[in-house]
Amino acid sequence: MAARGKHRRPRMNTLTRGIVAAGTGGAALALPIVGATGAHAAQPTQAAQAPQVAPAAVPQVSLVTYKVVSGDTLTKIAKKHSTSGGWQNLYKANRAVIGDDPAVIRPGLKLTVGTKNAQTSAKTATATKASTASAVTPAAAKTYTNDLDGWIRESLDIMAQQGIPGSYDGIYRNVMRESSGNPQAMNNWDSNAAAGTPSKGLLQTIDPTFNAYHVAGTSMDPFDPVANITAACNYAAARYGSIDNVFGAY
Repeated sequence: MAARGKHRRPRMNTLTRGIVAAGTGGAALALPIVGATGAHAAQPTQAAQAPQVAPAAVPQVSLVTYKVVSGDTLTKIAKKHSTSGGWQNLYKANRAVIGDDPAVIRPGLKLTVGTKNAQTSAKTATATKASTASAVTPAAAKTYTNDLDGWIRESLDIMAQQGIPGSYDGIYRNVMRESSGNPQAMNNWDSNAAAGTPSKGLLQTIDPTFNAYHVAGTSMDPFDPVANITAACNYAAARYGSIDNVFGAY
């Protein structure tokens, strides 16, 4: 910002009033010159208000899930929810939850049967984002090391907020078996890979499982170490009670 120059004020008649503009980039401040009969200040001009613009609509996408009940079959569920591709695609999207036999589905299983779109205003989206950020503030406020120890500890803090069970030892044991601690690990040879959904990340989740059990506030990238651990532990809790109960391929 340029410095103010010093100027000599010319002599004026005592009844003459002058106005000095102070500051830059804003409304001028009127400074009176005192005359013989008193001081008078010019009234500042009120700045025009910018027109208000309605917030734009922001598209939102969420997963549609279904809890299996006694007597259900994949064909019946796919027909009920108009699943694109029928029971075959329904099975492919939920293979990690169902297992190798599509004819056997247990009551209580949580299946992803599709997605849904919704429209919300930018104001609502901002409020939702702020609410989500507030929900994970205790974990986000901490500093974590960018290594396996830090990833596990950050995941445990998020899990604690979401009520997802699991311990450091349980996570570490399964990570070392599944990926040897490599967050970019990907299995390109097993049955999941053959079906087009290779296992990814520290705890080797396939995309449908990661999407179904993703925890709000974490990245949507399955290779993100914290997101991968948290989603996998959420899945393990739903299927086995806790990641601590997992001692082999899951």
